[in-house]
Amino acid sequence: MIIRTIAYPRAGLIGNPSDGYFGKTIAFSFTNFSARISMWESPEIELVPSRRDHSVFKSIGGLHDDVRKHGYYGGFRLLKASIKRFYDHCRESDIALDDRNFTLRYASDIPNRVGLAGSSAIITACIRALMAFYGIEIPHPILANLIRSVETEELAIPAGLQDRVAQVYQGLVYMDFDKGHFERNGFGRYENLDVGSLPSLYIAYRDDLSQGTEIYHNDLKIRWQRGDENVCDAMRFWADLTEKFRDSMLNGGKNELGKLIDANFDKRASLYDVGDGNRDLVETARGVGASAKFAGSGGAIVGTYEDDAMFRRLEEAFAPKNIVVIRPRYAPVYSGEVN
Repeated sequence: MIIRTIAYPRAGLIGNPSDGYFGKTIAFSFTNFSARISMWESPEIELVPSRRDHSVFKSIGGLHDDVRKHGYYGGFRLLKASIKRFYDHCRESDIALDDRNFTLRYASDIPNRVGLAGSSAIITACIRALMAFYGIEIPHPILANLIRSVETEELAIPAGLQDRVAQVYQGLVYMDFDKGHFERNGFGRYENLDVGSLPSLYIAYRDDLSQGTEIYHNDLKIRWQRGDENVCDAMRFWADLTEKFRDSMLNGGKNELGKLIDANFDKRASLYDVGDGNRDLVETARGVGASAKFAGSGGAIVGTYEDDAMFRRLEEAFAPKNIVVIRPRYAPVYSGEVN
């Protein structure tokens, strides 16, 4: 039997950029792209290379373009780290695994290194496959923590919980990382919200801005840790913005949401240099009347638009800049089913 699992990219819709600040955020996962795992029993453990793991190029220019787009690492390190952390979790939790081996293959078409959580999608799909293969159940809040630990503990990649919670729960997710609750339980308060309460949203991205999450987060985190007044005020501002956004959704105030999204980005841009390319993304969208903020760490934006005519204007404004704009298809709330 072949086990097939899938995980989707996410977009941060409102709030502060990480649970590390004990704040609040709302994010959603969407099915326009995906990371997929196929897994079956075999005599030995084998990981099958994907196109992102190849080492043969047509030219030096081809190698250059591949590194620019995908970085220096493919998905192998993500898979190996995921399998190791899953094994560690089972040993620490006194969960016995049988002695079967497996072959694992992955594929992903999630735009790389533009802040849509493509790496954690691969990890999420991988651990879901391992859970299905060995018949293991892990509660959603613990699973999100486990997925984050693959990057933070195994690969030393800065990573917060927002991405992993959104990908584990799927759909539209409200997250409250209240410090007291988090320190008592090891996770935040998570709630799926109704995507039908959202206005029309778009996502736009360009892969020539790919920088990697750590470049945009380091300075902010350091300033917060040393008590920088501007950063601490911003964290409170974003948490309050998240509550306003959620209340407006629940009370039918769709028209207010675009203004809150704009305020989210403007506060962020006041704290550090977001980069000319990222600012151009936002300003181009706002130039046709849409709202805009980062969907993650940079390279992609998310925002509201009014109607089909405005979406066409977005397409027309972005096309000369080689920027792709899509209407996200929301992922269903995760049921736990695999193929």
